[in-house]
Amino acid sequence: MAKRPYLHALNTDHDLAGAGDTISRTLIEQTYAELRDDIIEGRLEPGSKLPIEHLRVQYNVGAGTLREAITRLASDALVTTEGQRGFRVAPITLEELEDITRLRVHVEIDALRLSIRNGGAHWRAALRQSYDAISALEQPFQTAHRRRWEILNVRFHEALLAGQESPWTRKVLGLLARHGERYRRYAMGLPGSVRDVHAEHTEIFEQAIAGREARAALALEAHIRATPDLLAQALRNGQLTLPTGATPDAAPAPMAG
Repeated sequence: MAKRPYLHALNTDHDLAGAGDTISRTLIEQTYAELRDDIIEGRLEPGSKLPIEHLRVQYNVGAGTLREAITRLASDALVTTEGQRGFRVAPITLEELEDITRLRVHVEIDALRLSIRNGGAHWRAALRQSYDAISALEQPFQTAHRRRWEILNVRFHEALLAGQESPWTRKVLGLLARHGERYRRYAMGLPGSVRDVHAEHTEIFEQAIAGREARAALALEAHIRATPDLLAQALRNGQLTLPTGATPDAAPAPMAG
C-alpha cells in the first residue's frame, strides 16, 4: 500500500514528461511551418543568412527549437548549411528549376497514369470536388486570394494523383511542389502574361476524369513545363532577374504547375 503514492508519482512525472515532449514537438512543427512559409513567400530572401539569435527573437522560440526547425528545412533542401558558419536560405536558379521540372514531369506523369488506371468512383468524386474548389478562385483570379489559391492548387494536384498508392511518390511530389512554389511567385510577377491557368486545369481534369490517359499526360506535362518556360524567356528578354535580395510583388494572375 505504501508504494502506490510513489508509483502514482512516477506515472504522473512520466505523463508530464510526455506532455512536455508533445508541446516541444508541436512548437518545432509550428516554427518549421512559419519558416517554410517565409522562405516560400520570399520574406526570407534566397541566399540570405539565418542568424539564430536574431530569428529566435523574431519567432519567439528558443534557440534549440529554432535549430531543429531549420535542420528540418535543410532536409527539405530549402536551407543550406555552412559548417560552423550557420545556415542560409537556399538560393534559386533557373538550372535548379529545370532540374525540378524534369523530375516532376517524370514522377507526376507516371503517377497520373497509375491514378487514372486504378482510381474508382471515390477518386473521381474527390477530383471533381477539388477541381470545382479551385475553379471558383480562377474565374477570375484575384491577387488577394493567392495564398488560398496555392492551397487549392496543391489539393487539386494531390487529388489528381490520389488513385495511385505509393506513399513515397506523394512525399517526393510534395517536396518538389514546395520548391516549385518558390519559383511560381516570380512567374506571377511577369508583365503581360496571358496564360490561362484555369483552361489548363480544365483540360487536365476533363481528360483524366474521362480516362483518356495519354491526353491527360500530355496536358499535365505542358502545364508543369509552362512556368519554367516563361521564366526562361523572361530571363533571356531581360524582364526578370532571379533575386539575391529584392522580393517581387505578387501577380495579377496565377502561374500554376
